Amino acid sequence: MTPQELAEACAAAMWREDRTSPALGMSLEHVAPGEATLSMEIGPTMVNGHGICHGGFIFTLADSAFAFASNTYGERVVAAGASISFLRPARLGMRLRAVASERARAGRSGIYDIRVADEAGKLIAEFRGQSRGLGTRFFEEAS
Repeated sequence: MTPQELAEACAAAMWREDRTSPALGMSLEHVAPGEATLSMEIGPTMVNGHGICHGGFIFTLADSAFAFASNTYGERVVAAGASISFLRPARLGMRLRAVASERARAGRSGIYDIRVADEAGKLIAEFRGQSRGLGTRFFEEAS
């Protein structure tokens, strides 16, 4: 299996078990070793009392992109920590895109940066996630 095929197989396995991302209307647009892109449209139930997207939904989109990017090597990986900086509000009807990129990977740990932007490419938020491998694999042949 090539690295790209492995990344795609891991993403397919995760997507089958993921209840949150599809329920929120997320789409997995791209996956490659150490990378993932997910998008989501801001719906009426995602808007807070200020009339803008609740930050938790933006965090969840970024976190899902982080999860798919960090789980592309065959090993099952979870978040060890994450932070987000909100730069602009997102509004009802906007389609947000979260692009995750691996910055570093050593042993069972990794660092990933995720940029969340609107349809015009304007930056909405920056997310940084730290990953930790669980020591288990998606597939036996991937070891």
